[in-house]
Amino acid sequence: MSIFEEYIRQMDTYVPGPEPPLREPERQLWFTCRVRSLVAQRAAAAGRPLTACVRTFGCQMNERDSEKIRGILLAAGYVLTEEEEADLCLYNTCTVRENANMKVYGRLGLLGNRKKKHPDRVIALCGCMMQEPTAAARVRETCPFVDLIFGTHNLYRFAELLAAVLSGNGPVCEIWDKPDAIVEELPAQRTYAFKSGVNIMFGCNNFCTYCIVPYVRGRERSRTPEDILGECRSLAADGVKEIMLLGQNVNSYGKNLETPVSFADLLRQVNEVEGIERIRFMTSHPKDLSDDLIEAMRTCGKVCPHLHLPLQSGSDALLKKMNRHYTRDQYLRLTDRLRSAMPDLSLTTDLIVGFPGETEQDLQDTLDVVRRVGYDTAFTFIYSKRSGTPAASMPDQVPEDVVKDRFARLLALVQETGRERSSRFTGQVQPVLAEHVNEQDPSLLTGRLPSNLTVHFPGGASEIGSILNVRLTQCKGFYYLGERA
Repeated sequence: MSIFEEYIRQMDTYVPGPEPPLREPERQLWFTCRVRSLVAQRAAAAGRPLTACVRTFGCQMNERDSEKIRGILLAAGYVLTEEEEADLCLYNTCTVRENANMKVYGRLGLLGNRKKKHPDRVIALCGCMMQEPTAAARVRETCPFVDLIFGTHNLYRFAELLAAVLSGNGPVCEIWDKPDAIVEELPAQRTYAFKSGVNIMFGCNNFCTYCIVPYVRGRERSRTPEDILGECRSLAADGVKEIMLLGQNVNSYGKNLETPVSFADLLRQVNEVEGIERIRFMTSHPKDLSDDLIEAMRTCGKVCPHLHLPLQSGSDALLKKMNRHYTRDQYLRLTDRLRSAMPDLSLTTDLIVGFPGETEQDLQDTLDVVRRVGYDTAFTFIYSKRSGTPAASMPDQVPEDVVKDRFARLLALVQETGRERSSRFTGQVQPVLAEHVNEQDPSLLTGRLPSNLTVHFPGGASEIGSILNVRLTQCKGFYYLGERA
């Protein structure tokens, strides 16, 4: 029985008392039952089921949060849809870059116009953007039609907050400065039946000078190994073959637990879960990736040979200004140890161009690291000011034309070295997790190699979720074409 099915079973047998319990998660179970009753009343009046749409902006942590929100909505009787004209439309927001905020404001304008015609519709906002000190206030002032606003720290209270809105006590705005607990046993509706993210920790303590995440996600908090392993076992029992262990910096996992546990030890325990065939994780900070973790990656047979290891810059001067806590030489020595332990390891990274004060020599230092490491691919970003971060007020902001020229040169090198590195598997037979029917050619399936590279190969929809042997016949740069082996 899946986690979601177990939650529905609890709801069907639960007899709510006259007042909500004080303890969690029993309190949210009470309110989910309350929402289900209110949704049923509205559905009866409308003569049809109520629909709900959840739109996610941002990272995989947000995607996992949205799965929990969808689980609560389904448990409460909503029918999920991709259409934003739904009876309830929720945006789970990102705020890593300010243009992400602008996208939300633009789409809110459209929702506001639609709500004038259908005032019973519920519009909700949550996520990182709402944790900014001024964002929620701005939404309340400029978008008074928004019914519900909450942040990252109180997501588990979604059913309780929605009950207030549906009871006519809205609009509701609840933003917490910091979390009070990690609440387990909430339902989740997974995007994929065969793979799932698993939160192992929340928050970040690193305070990179360009990043807003520690301010909106809070300080690091780790789930217990028992809760993580319990979730992994439940997912395996429900047919999940691949899990992604999620944290802003998984290498810091377990430091704040009553009995500290290292991420390497957690990885070894998850590797023992029957039914799970693949384990991935992200993100790893270079400053505290230990030799013990390298050994765990090497010896745990289910851990995929792929590591996302953000560099950001190859310049020591910029790394110091970014507050990254490592030097280029330390990073290079780390990648040498990784490649020595796992020669076929797929390394990917993040790179920023145009950070305040960046010189041509700083760029050359970054290009040199790209050449020496040999990434399978890299996510390259043009630096943009993020209000609320130290870097936004730094002097020597780089002119736009200079940044664009540097970005083009970096991207060209990343593509050149990535094509060369990615082609190393040509001719090999590798296991591929089939994820979906190819969007351009329905006779093909699209899946991922253990290295996280994409491959397109012949197959049918009935094979989605299976791990299949595929011969990699042609490398097309950052993806393969294959045939069944």
